[in-house]
Amino acid sequence: MLRFLQWVLRQGWLLRALRPLLGDFNPFLREHRRDPQTTWRALRAAGPIYRSRAFGAFVCTRYDDVLRVLRDPHFSTDRSNVPAMRLIERLVPRGSDFAGLIERNLLTIDGADHRRLRGLVSKAFTPRRVAQLRGRLEDTVDELMARVTEAGEMEVVRDLAHPLPVIAIAELLGVPAEDRERFRAWASALVQLLDPLQGRGGAAPMIEATHELFDYFRPLLAERRARPRDDLLSAMIAAEQDGERLEEVDLLALSSLLLVAGHETTTNLIGNAVLLMLRYPDERKRLQDDLSLLPSAVDECLRYESPIQLTDRAVALDCELAGQPLRRNQVVVAVLAAANRDPDHFADPERFDVGRRDNHHLAFGQGNHFCLGSQLARLETEVALGGLLRRCPDFSGNPEPPAWRRSMIIRGPEAVPLSLS
Repeated sequence: MLRFLQWVLRQGWLLRALRPLLGDFNPFLREHRRDPQTTWRALRAAGPIYRSRAFGAFVCTRYDDVLRVLRDPHFSTDRSNVPAMRLIERLVPRGSDFAGLIERNLLTIDGADHRRLRGLVSKAFTPRRVAQLRGRLEDTVDELMARVTEAGEMEVVRDLAHPLPVIAIAELLGVPAEDRERFRAWASALVQLLDPLQGRGGAAPMIEATHELFDYFRPLLAERRARPRDDLLSAMIAAEQDGERLEEVDLLALSSLLLVAGHETTTNLIGNAVLLMLRYPDERKRLQDDLSLLPSAVDECLRYESPIQLTDRAVALDCELAGQPLRRNQVVVAVLAAANRDPDHFADPERFDVGRRDNHHLAFGQGNHFCLGSQLARLETEVALGGLLRRCPDFSGNPEPPAWRRSMIIRGPEAVPLSLS
């Protein structure tokens, strides 16, 4: 069934023919991928809540409404009672590694269970541990850039944005350097978890990658229990709160989630950031002249071209949102990218400003599910963008990539070719 739906969503002619059914919210079209903000502006102007009958969901695009959905306990990431999720669960082999990954990751659980797991992980995944990676990341960017500068050209996603996050996560977890290529392959397969309708091959690639990844981590976890090191795996094993520790299935699911979510968000953020440098040369020069603006520039890239466009929540309790009555187990889609350009919240929101102050964007979410790896993603992007600007200040290229990622959730280029001279 999933493979068939994936095939359908690749048929542009069919999607256009179904436009009357899909309505104004049709994120599967190529023109939407090229310019999603046109869709978000239209929905935001039409009203606070758009009801998509095709998706069986309510779509909110205004900052205050999106923020409420992310923070309010009336809305939950536990979608287990949503009809569509019940159907998906029937298709997943019970007791399998893949079922464990879906059921025990921080993106799908909520309430006390989520607080317990996140509390334990936070004891291990500390800001200090992330900050200690800066020197290694800078060396990695220098190594990656050295490979391409002599040739005078590069493809940003392949040569920088894709390998850097994998190396960072592997370094953080304590994975041997020789296994990083396998990590990249698993991450590429498992990223379909974020948007399975627009993947390929049905669920099989995700199931296979999960099984291989869990099989890889099991002996590694056993080794760290016997001989702890100064890495995240050892710290997660040792983390304790109120006499509780992480169970093996939680350790496996969390390690896999860190690989997938941490890799995918940062890869797209770096690709988007380079495109924005090409699109806005005055702001690029401003940044090159004052690299102390890198932290605010990265936040502006997150706001202006959000790598995660939207997220969804299940209604946990009957409530009302912007005058729209909502019933338990209905689905609300919170469009982060639309909220990040809401003119009622951001001054001159369509302007890309590397020095923007008080940039309270929602690219990493908010509330209990605020992105655990946000500090790492910011650090990696600062180091990557700074390295490119320092080593190759005259790089040039087309600000419109050959293609955008086929996804309604992920926003990032498939490739960004650059001339470095």
